Amino acid sequence: MSRKTLNLDSTLYDYLISQSLRETPIQSRLREETAALGGPAGMQVSPEQGQFLAFLASLIGAKRVVEVGTFTGYSALSVALALPADGRITCCDVSADWTAIAQRYWEQAGVAGKIELRLAPALETLDALVSEEGVDKVDMAFIDADKERYDGYYEACLTLVRPGGLIAIDNVLWGGAVADPANKSADTEAIRALNAKLKEDRRVDLSLLPIGDGLTLCRKR
Repeated sequence: MSRKTLNLDSTLYDYLISQSLRETPIQSRLREETAALGGPAGMQVSPEQGQFLAFLASLIGAKRVVEVGTFTGYSALSVALALPADGRITCCDVSADWTAIAQRYWEQAGVAGKIELRLAPALETLDALVSEEGVDKVDMAFIDADKERYDGYYEACLTLVRPGGLIAIDNVLWGGAVADPANKSADTEAIRALNAKLKEDRRVDLSLLPIGDGLTLCRKR
């Protein structure tokens, strides 16, 4: 029994991965190629987080998913593998270069038919989805894009997601910066503001988990 979450040093983290990660060879190769990119590789979710998102999608019986921020496609690949044959993910991104890597691996994994990639500012895509599909039609949304627009992404996804559906928001601990009052960067302030808003938002049930860089789960009431 522990009164707070354990700190994970590298030894304990390696044990966690060795005992729980069920990653396909294609997922592993995608992670390796992304890691070789250097600095930008930090935008990819951790493998245990990708598996957790896939687990959540299966748990709620998700068929319709929206992802805001796709990068090289690891999280979308993880979730797509968990979706039924008629499941569908719409991925919002602005980079043709990063998502070209994603598309190669989606094809290799046989899930490209489940994934629709829209290259445009995400708020434009989300507004279009509201017009095309209506409200309360999405089972799950994952937000992992530019932090200053997080609040707008959250509100748009809350419109799209059905009651009982989930919104998962990444990077909500932001490397610990959110707890440092001296850190006034625009990204940090935006995440802080959203965290504070979500704590009081009675439209959702809430849990902030210390997985990856911090993951908030919002269940729409």
